[in-house]
Amino acid sequence: MFIAMNRFKVTRGREADFEKLWLERDSHLSGVAGFVEFHLLRGPEQDDHTLFSSHSVWASLAEFEAWTTSDAFRKAHKQAGGASTEGLYLGPPNFEGFEVIQTVK
Repeated sequence: MFIAMNRFKVTRGREADFEKLWLERDSHLSGVAGFVEFHLLRGPEQDDHTLFSSHSVWASLAEFEAWTTSDAFRKAHKQAGGASTEGLYLGPPNFEGFEVIQTVK
């Protein structure tokens, strides 16, 4: 398995805008080969931002990489940098990818 995470520093006071953007968009993940699940996480607040993370689980790194070059990926991200996001973020998202070594259920 592979876990893909993006960390977002969302400007304080814009948390509701960020959450609405994610909750109302079509992720285009349904039916994508290798996709397991997705989580949007809200983290700690700092003076100037609140930390959020998108967390997606994939059957393999290869299937995640295939998704990043797919039409579904382009559709899901086409409004990611529109006018409605101006001032929403403190810098670009920070991507982190992890190969799963152990899972305990």
